Amino acid sequence: MTDCGAQRGSAATPPQSPLVTPDGRYLVVRGRLWRRADPSLDPRDRERLTSELMAARRAKAAAMRADDAEAREAARARVDAAKRALGERGPVWWEDDAPDLTRRMAQTTVYASWWADLAEGEQG
Repeated sequence: MTDCGAQRGSAATPPQSPLVTPDGRYLVVRGRLWRRADPSLDPRDRERLTSELMAARRAKAAAMRADDAEAREAARARVDAAKRALGERGPVWWEDDAPDLTRRMAQTTVYASWWADLAEGEQG
């Protein structure tokens, strides 16, 4: 598991790495949960897929700047395929039947007390 609270930054000092839930399933960005990549992926595959994801995002941005709807949709499909291959979308990669909480606010999920403890620690 990941150290969950140590990497949280302030406005003056941004975090060095994203905040991760105690079970390692989600990144927390502005209080919202985002599913992480499947940790069982081979590191080389993860690197290749991450590179593809970044290239697809760049292609989408370029298509949007060019106002090219066809290229934008093709790039979106590439982004989706890479995220699914990484385990960030589609069927969950964990096996305990826990639901996917992607896009939900941490404070309204099973992570609520963990999230509250983090917020309390920042104030003290």
